[in-house]
Amino acid sequence: MTNGERRDRGMVYVADETAFAEMAECRKKLKKLNELDRWEYERINAAAREVIPDSQNLSVIPPFYCEYGTHIRIGRNFFANYNCVLIDVAPIVIGDNCLFGPNVSIYTAGHPVHPATRNSGYEYGRGVTIGDNVWVGGSVIIVPGVHIGSNAVIGAGSVVTADIPDMVVAAGNPCRVIRPITDEDRRFFYKREPIDDEAWEIISGGV
Repeated sequence: MTNGERRDRGMVYVADETAFAEMAECRKKLKKLNELDRWEYERINAAAREVIPDSQNLSVIPPFYCEYGTHIRIGRNFFANYNCVLIDVAPIVIGDNCLFGPNVSIYTAGHPVHPATRNSGYEYGRGVTIGDNVWVGGSVIIVPGVHIGSNAVIGAGSVVTADIPDMVVAAGNPCRVIRPITDEDRRFFYKREPIDDEAWEIISGGV
């Protein structure tokens, strides 16, 4: 069994010449993306789709980084702010209408805890999945094997080490559920400030 097959089956593997060649192809595309001027929105998003072919309507603000790109699947209307890092050794699956603040990192790669085993060069990957309509705040870290449910909000600076259910606000290190999201939240934005009538008339027409 090749190391690539071991990696893709979730087994321990060694990042060999084949893996480095795959990553090199991704990095060539990332170089093109990350060297574009920040106001060239259409060119940036077209370049991002070359990095992540399995995506729809994605929008990123460079710099943006990943390992392979081909292990990432993104739904409709995705936005990632500056300095998004997706270490996609294992699959990263992101649903529709997801927003990432600046400095969001998703890690699927891991290494054995014992130093003697770790020094062998073997590593592993565990996939991360994020549902629809999820807002991930700035500087959030999501570790291997985590699932974040649909309609969740992850507070800035959180370290997500365990699954988060649907329709909750969660935050902290480690990230924990703070409260559910309910219909009472519909008309508020920052803390408990209500949305003004003009904007609410537009928003409520589509709610």
